[in-house]
Amino acid sequence: MITKDKIKDLHYSVTGKIAASDLQAIADEVLTEFGKTAKMAGFRPGHIPLSVLRQKYNVSAYGEAIDKAMNKDLENYVADKKIRLAGTPKVDLSGWEMGKDVEYSMEFDVLPTLPGIDLEKITVTKKVAKLDEKEVTTALENIRKARSTAEKQDEKYKAKDGDVAVIDFKGFVDGVAFEGGEAKKHHLILGSGAFIPGFEDQVIGHKAGDAFDVNVKFPKDYHASTLAGKDAKFEVVVHEVRKHILPELNDDLAKQVGQESVEKLKEHIREIISGQYNEAAQRDMRNELLDILADKVKMDLPETLVEQEYNMAKQEHDAHHEHCDDKDCKDHKWDEKKERKDAERRVKLGLILAEWGSQNKVEVTRDDMQQAIWAEASRYPDPKQIFEFYNKNQNAVIMLRGMLFERKSLDAMLTHVKQKEKSVPADELFKQASVR
Repeated sequence: MITKDKIKDLHYSVTGKIAASDLQAIADEVLTEFGKTAKMAGFRPGHIPLSVLRQKYNVSAYGEAIDKAMNKDLENYVADKKIRLAGTPKVDLSGWEMGKDVEYSMEFDVLPTLPGIDLEKITVTKKVAKLDEKEVTTALENIRKARSTAEKQDEKYKAKDGDVAVIDFKGFVDGVAFEGGEAKKHHLILGSGAFIPGFEDQVIGHKAGDAFDVNVKFPKDYHASTLAGKDAKFEVVVHEVRKHILPELNDDLAKQVGQESVEKLKEHIREIISGQYNEAAQRDMRNELLDILADKVKMDLPETLVEQEYNMAKQEHDAHHEHCDDKDCKDHKWDEKKERKDAERRVKLGLILAEWGSQNKVEVTRDDMQQAIWAEASRYPDPKQIFEFYNKNQNAVIMLRGMLFERKSLDAMLTHVKQKEKSVPADELFKQASVR
């Protein structure tokens, strides 16, 4: 049992003693359970005498018994004090001998009690934007472009921005052809930005049969360091130019994308854009509420959790810094004071959301998880890889569930705060990404 404790804020230091007789009784229970399946020459499985098991396995059983006894002592202590551990205790067994009482010490942090938060006294700003019909028109044009056909033009037609040029090209730096700088009959969408800056601009205005040079300069941050910042010449031959022919905007096109008519398609697009506006506004309210909670809620933080959060951030910074080539990345120094403060903020907000969510019965459902995984998978060329990743990585599933729980807790909190609306231009809704 735990015989002595020392408490400072959220940090606990306790000492305890386990009687030798209790330990042997627990060790015998461990040996008895082990003996049900153990195999030993001269004995049938399940019929090995306890005295024989003791002779061979008592030391290891004793060690397991100590763990069981300490865990039971800690469980009783935590229940009696009505506290919750913030991490795995640090245990010190200064040494133990078979047949003697065992003394031990433990150190651990506990989770703080969430102070009362009167959400009804908090006000956040809800940004409201009027839907711009130009966005609907742009979306309709994108639908037309996605279903356009690239038709070959005659030899007099000069390539324009947005056309497809079918070209041969071969690149040279300092008069020497470089690896990866040559292709035959490559389909290049002019204006797409797929090639080095300046390349596509110099193809515009040419027609089928033209042979010419393109002179460009590789960007300083180009992925191939041997080419970065270098002047290059490309010998280019245009085989043909194709112009995108857009389909008419009519009910037939609307039906191709699952809507009954052009008007229904427009309504559908407006709903999607409005949903994007609402999600952007909700994102900003989440961030504003997080800032308020971080500033207004006063609570002690378990140093164990702060240290873990700080170390994780440091490891991510060091790993990224080691593999990045960008100068700005290389020059980014680790600011210990700032990063520790940020770690404290993340821990505080995590504890607030976890505790408030639990108290208010926030749940992450199976549908929530499936929708989140589907949403992430839809952003990748091969969604199957994302599904397999979560199927094979339980830790990733746990992390995703935790993120969703925090998000749902935050959204539930927002239903209790006051919201004042503020009219803003639509583009203001999308200026900042989520900070959490």
